[in-house]
Amino acid sequence: MTAHKPGDPTTLNRLYGRAKGKKLRKGQQDLADRLLPQISVPDDGPITAERLFSQPAPLHFEIGFGAGEHLAYRADLLPDHGFVGCEPFLNGVVGALGHIRDMGLANVRLHMGDALEVLSRVPDGTLSFLYLLHPDPWPKARHAKRRMMNDGPVAMFAAKLKPGGEFRFGTDHPVYLRHALMVMRRHRDTFEWLADSPASFLRRPGGWCETRYEAKARQQGHEVWYFRYRRK
Repeated sequence: MTAHKPGDPTTLNRLYGRAKGKKLRKGQQDLADRLLPQISVPDDGPITAERLFSQPAPLHFEIGFGAGEHLAYRADLLPDHGFVGCEPFLNGVVGALGHIRDMGLANVRLHMGDALEVLSRVPDGTLSFLYLLHPDPWPKARHAKRRMMNDGPVAMFAAKLKPGGEFRFGTDHPVYLRHALMVMRRHRDTFEWLADSPASFLRRPGGWCETRYEAKARQQGHEVWYFRYRRK
């Protein structure tokens, strides 16, 4: 078996699950055909704010942005920052494209596919923020290696964040919560948990909007947990 370094994207480089759901309406297909190529992340080479936006800027990276609500909210809130979002699900990408068009967001670039491949091309010590909100929990023990919150990806998160940069993680799944906390405890040398009491991770932090997914989780009676970690 080939050995991999903790931050190597090949430790988790396979996409699981479906890539497309409902058939796109004509307007949605037009967005995918016209707008996505204009704002797609380049297929190769380094991922920097200067390359993507033609000027230096704090860079944010969101893994699995769903329908793009949080990504668009943050990009609108911080128009002088650059945002990169990765999502393997076509219908989610189209949702984000709609937000980008309607809100006139010029500071967002998207990738439909594997987030870790793109993240691996971000120079170390570059990111100001990295977001992983409500990832697929893969609740069965035999699928634990498929979870994004594992040692290889988390080591990469640490490498790509600048000192003082922030990693935000959210979930409504208790199995994933326990797994994530276990993993993050192994990375205490690189991440500082920004929590001063149990209430800290039960309250949504400022600048963290409620998405439709989160609202639905609450309607189903799920608790939602919010975590902020600072890169040491």
